Amino acid sequence: MAQQSQVILVTGGAQGIGKGIAAHFLDKGWRVAVFDQDAEAIEACRQQLGNKETLHLIKADVSRESDVASGVAEAVRWGGRLNAVVNNAGLADPDTGPIESLELAQWQRRIDVNLTGAFLMAKHTVPHLRQTRGSIVNMASTRALQSEPDSEAYAATKGGLIALTHALAVSLGPEIRANSISPGWIDVRAWQADAPSEPEPLSASDHGQHPSGRVGTPDDVAAMVAYLISEQARFVTGQNFVIDGGMTRRMIYED
Repeated sequence: MAQQSQVILVTGGAQGIGKGIAAHFLDKGWRVAVFDQDAEAIEACRQQLGNKETLHLIKADVSRESDVASGVAEAVRWGGRLNAVVNNAGLADPDTGPIESLELAQWQRRIDVNLTGAFLMAKHTVPHLRQTRGSIVNMASTRALQSEPDSEAYAATKGGLIALTHALAVSLGPEIRANSISPGWIDVRAWQADAPSEPEPLSASDHGQHPSGRVGTPDDVAAMVAYLISEQARFVTGQNFVIDGGMTRRMIYED
């Protein structure tokens, strides 16, 4: 079974957008390997998604090459092959305070997880992806394209991911395709490790500020991942896809 089934590896997949992507592919019949460094989130993910034979959870910090190397080897042993990698792991809070008080260690930690983690994953998964003519999807952000104050470290890592993506596409093609996704506001509350049983509904104004009429969901992102790694996207590589309900196209003025 393992040799015939499609296998996807999702980093940061025990909660948030990553968990939504994992759930999507489990529903499609894929074998899903998940990396996450949060042991509590891994256990919560196991309980929420079910202890399926098609789900394999691995505790790993993507900023540590030893974790990546051993985790990738474990995922491939379990799955028998590797068809796609989603580099979703990242430190999500963009606000690091004023640049003049931003400590180098805080800056470096975001670089290490958000950007270096994707590099290490590519380094160690490429030999396996070549065998299957697979795909890499990097999770960037609309903050690579527009910013709020005090988000320099986060924005730099997400902009770097977009550049890393097109560099990988050129270097690894035609055997391997690489694309990135830049999500906007995605409501992940129900997909967190400490998710409330019934999250408070978002307001009409929250939804209404999006030209699409609503805030995004992890399913919106997962659907784009599914397209990008499919045969229908064989002519698509080196691209960044904005999934934000049109927010980056909307002009906003202060009252």
